Amino acid sequence: MSSSEILALAESVAKKAGIFLEQRPDSFELTEKSSAVDFATQMDQGAEKLIVEEILKFRPNDGIIAEEGSSRVSKSGITWVIDPLDGTTNYFYGLPGWNTSIAAKDENGYLVGAVCAPSINSFWSAERGKGATFNGKKIKCNEPVKLEKALIATGFTYDLQLRQSQGDLMSKLISKIRDVRRTGAAAVDLCYVAMGAVDAYFEATLEEWDFAAGGLIATEAGAKISGRHGKKPDSEMVICAGPTLHSELVKIID
Repeated sequence: MSSSEILALAESVAKKAGIFLEQRPDSFELTEKSSAVDFATQMDQGAEKLIVEEILKFRPNDGIIAEEGSSRVSKSGITWVIDPLDGTTNYFYGLPGWNTSIAAKDENGYLVGAVCAPSINSFWSAERGKGATFNGKKIKCNEPVKLEKALIATGFTYDLQLRQSQGDLMSKLISKIRDVRRTGAAAVDLCYVAMGAVDAYFEATLEEWDFAAGGLIATEAGAKISGRHGKKPDSEMVICAGPTLHSELVKIID
């Protein structure tokens, strides 16, 4: 299967998961995760089951890394990185922006990515080396952008102590930029950077499934993504923006 065919599978499965999630239940079964305010619902789990079954039906030897616990070691060299419901809190409260985020990676990094956000009629995808699209149209990030003109998206951890330090960082940054946006879904924030709806995004304590697909989409749209000190993005920090703004943000956030 070619990378284009793998992308087609990611896109198809993400859309199927989106249709499933649009059937929002009248009541929720909540499973507590890292804290009382960090939870999964039966829809997170149901969407993950659907996604994994669909992928393995066509690619039974691929690996799986998924937020709700699905895990398989790859025998093919391809591993799927899945967030079945990014923005669970938004979904629970009936707010927009929740999405399904699916990426596939090989030994050279992320190969394809798809983010499906039905509540805002948005679908993004990318294939390594071939650019990124929003609802089928090619997109590019904003570049160059000066710090004082930057509209920046961010998010906050469920860890209350870490949240305080994130607030301290934001208080240091807020007087230097245009404004801040908070959507509540990391993959959409990264895709917003990709299409120029915001100029940058940063957040701490993300997991790989939070930034895998959105990060590829952003970089294929011309953005740069990193962690602290120019390292690869990780659970400590993700910083994403056009190259000019990225270099300024890294200096402040580091």
